[in-house]
Amino acid sequence: MPHDNTISAIALNDGAVTITWADDTVSTLSAQYLRVNCACAECVEEWTNRKLLDPATVPTNLQAEDYLMVGKYAVQFLWSDGHYTGIYPFDMLRSLVDRQAASG
Repeated sequence: MPHDNTISAIALNDGAVTITWADDTVSTLSAQYLRVNCACAECVEEWTNRKLLDPATVPTNLQAEDYLMVGKYAVQFLWSDGHYTGIYPFDMLRSLVDRQAASG
């Protein structure tokens, strides 16, 4: 059964982001994991899709300080390292949740 990838709530916790989906599933992702997977043009080369962000440079104590909803399809986070240009579409966030669950 496919997921409903609509977000109904977001909570910023100590080093984590907790997402409540419209299907009442609750997912928690570490802020560091989300930041390392940022796909903005600062973090990923647009033409080659080569990662530009070195994961070793992302602090382990990174915090999501705030967020903005981008339309009805994405979230933009303000990270404690000053990064704010990444937009995380709901489908991408759900994919990161599924990928984290599969690896962990």
